[in-house]
Amino acid sequence: MRIAFLGMGIMGVPMTLNLLRAGFQVTVWNRNPDKCAPVVDAGASQAETPAEAAGASEVTILMLTGPEACNNALFGQDGASSALASGKAVVNMSTVPPAYSRELAQRIAELNADFVDAPVAGSKVPAEQGALLILAGGDPAEIERLTPVFNAMGKRTIHCGEAGAGSAMKMANNLLLAVMMAGYSEAVGLGIKGGVDMETLLDVLRSGPMGCGLFSLKEDMFRQGEFPPQFPAKHMAKDLRFAMASARETFAQTPVGDKVLALFETVLEQGLGEEDFAVVAKMLG
Repeated sequence: MRIAFLGMGIMGVPMTLNLLRAGFQVTVWNRNPDKCAPVVDAGASQAETPAEAAGASEVTILMLTGPEACNNALFGQDGASSALASGKAVVNMSTVPPAYSRELAQRIAELNADFVDAPVAGSKVPAEQGALLILAGGDPAEIERLTPVFNAMGKRTIHCGEAGAGSAMKMANNLLLAVMMAGYSEAVGLGIKGGVDMETLLDVLRSGPMGCGLFSLKEDMFRQGEFPPQFPAKHMAKDLRFAMASARETFAQTPVGDKVLALFETVLEQGLGEEDFAVVAKMLG
């Protein structure tokens, strides 16, 4: 199966490398072509346009920053949609609002191609390890057909429902992720100011009932006070905006989410958007 991968960012590069390791032929495209170098060196082909990449492939994967970037790659000048046809599929792994995923599914269907929205749970390290959790929405038969592709990038694929359900699950997932990180940061800051040393704090929070993979993954950042990006704060803020918009559309109650979004907007105002989203600790420490 030949794959086009559009978007060579923090996630796109390791995901593409895993596809190559699994034996897939991959053609890549990125708005900044220099970012394709690591995967080209590993054996990928590089296209000058999304249309060229999609034209050489049966499956076109998008891992981009949001609806605007997806629209440009698909429907802009030399967009991938011009190369779609029956038997081809578009897999949007970008984090986007559920309503946009449903709209995209309809537009792709009008081109006689298949569509799956398949955002992921996990950041840079799970992407490098091929251990992402893939949240798929769409036709079960098409998701089954794409299983070898998903298995190359993730540890498990969960069928969340029809097109758009994968994105809805991603909204819920990232809302919880942000709330947990804000709470963890508050707890660490409270403990430090109360006279508890950092190692004792981390040990107790890891060993008690609240211990989880997220907190363990971020411990070294708290120890060192440095937050190299695995999932940049600017992307978390973007995802929270999507989640809060989705909540308003569906009448979901998210008072905590509203507060946490405001907190991450402050993170961006402080110029910390390029750092990992755990940098919210600097606002709360």
